[in-house]
Amino acid sequence: MDSKGPWRVRSSRIAYENPWIRVRHDEVVTPTGSDGLYGVVEVRPAVGIVPLTPGGDVYLVGQHRYPHGVFSWEIPEGAARDGEEPEVAAQRELREETGLAAGRWTPLGTMHTSNCIMDETAHFFLAEDLTEGDPNPDPTELLEVRRVPFDRAMAMVRDGTIQDGMSIVALYRVSERLG
Repeated sequence: MDSKGPWRVRSSRIAYENPWIRVRHDEVVTPTGSDGLYGVVEVRPAVGIVPLTPGGDVYLVGQHRYPHGVFSWEIPEGAARDGEEPEVAAQRELREETGLAAGRWTPLGTMHTSNCIMDETAHFFLAEDLTEGDPNPDPTELLEVRRVPFDRAMAMVRDGTIQDGMSIVALYRVSERLG
């Protein structure tokens, strides 16, 4: 029997899988000793990028998000490919979604996006010394790219226009760096 801290796993099986997620069904013994079930969504690591210009503007990406049925303004984000290092994934995602390349990359740390149901770890980066190019989004993405003053992006967080958790965390981390 496997152990995950005070949780003991009696059995584990894959309940569902597609190219983006895998759902694992575990029969467990809970920390209090009772039998239970736990479903875990397994995903690849995520990356989020705050592209910052010398003048203090940031690039945001807008798109319709299927799960909530809403249009969402976010920082450029995506998932690492199998075996891809987070910074390499961030560089790729920034180019794909915005057409931007950055000459300087600063790690901003990580977070667990929803640690009660999924194993996703998000890696954040500040991208500076930007050069423009042509975006090349995934075939499923219909994106809008907007350049806004950093203060405006933070106002969008505070007024609820930006509701994406990764974007909120990354923008606040950059805000702390900028003082």
